[in-house]
Amino acid sequence: MKAIYKREVSSYFNSMTGWVFVAVLTFFIGIYFFVNNLFSGYPYFSVSLNSVLVVFMVVIPVLTMRSLADERHSKTDQLLLTAPVTITTVVLGKYFAMLTVFAVPVAIACLCPLIIALNGSAFLLADYCSILAFFLLGAVEIAVGMLVSSLTESQIIAAVGSFGLLLLLYLWDGLVDFLPSTAGGSLLGLAILLALVCFLVNALSNNWKVTAAVLVLGAAVLTAFYLRDSGAFAGLLPDLLGRFSLLSVFNAFALDHVFDVPGILLYLSMSALLVFLTVQVIQRRRWN
Repeated sequence: MKAIYKREVSSYFNSMTGWVFVAVLTFFIGIYFFVNNLFSGYPYFSVSLNSVLVVFMVVIPVLTMRSLADERHSKTDQLLLTAPVTITTVVLGKYFAMLTVFAVPVAIACLCPLIIALNGSAFLLADYCSILAFFLLGAVEIAVGMLVSSLTESQIIAAVGSFGLLLLLYLWDGLVDFLPSTAGGSLLGLAILLALVCFLVNALSNNWKVTAAVLVLGAAVLTAFYLRDSGAFAGLLPDLLGRFSLLSVFNAFALDHVFDVPGILLYLSMSALLVFLTVQVIQRRRWN
């Protein structure tokens, strides 16, 4: 993994991709820092980080679009698939390389709370906890972009697909508010989610028996709970999906100044799940 990691980091900084990513993200962090903290005198740097989140939708697809799509397009993925290393090692090497590039503007951002402290009152603990959440949120979104990149050989499609998914995550809270809150609506929504899970299981396992077992078991559990207490399903769907709001976790750090441990676990588990799915996508292509 070390060799792949070093190669990927070198490729990012020997091309314009890494430098453009670092420059653009640092530029916007600096702009919001100047406007919110230095010019307006707001003591929390976390509010500037909150303003930068919208920039993620543009810069992260630029960083991730070539991670696996370019390998597939240039056919160099065949060398990786036949190399004496595991697919997990390859994916982790690429993922950690992108996290390293992302860590550069985050490290620069760590200077901002100190500048605030030199010029007045500052809340260093709250700000550095927000920077941690900012980095972990970026790690999740980089994992999203890497997964999309593994599904196509076109960098353009990878970038557009990543942008669409990141936009969905950015608008998640607003979209959840439009979901039905009735018991029947929640049951229908959960049934659709079950169908999506079965589709994913079938895509990864390519085993219709396992998929059918998951479908039958899930449908039986939903039906049994609904018949037992249908009133408990009222508002269940928006409440359940609302727990996966990535921005709400960051807002707890940046706006409410609360160290959200379940939120940190959500970020870490989402990153791990997305990396795992990327490995499975490549693994399946390897054997096909």
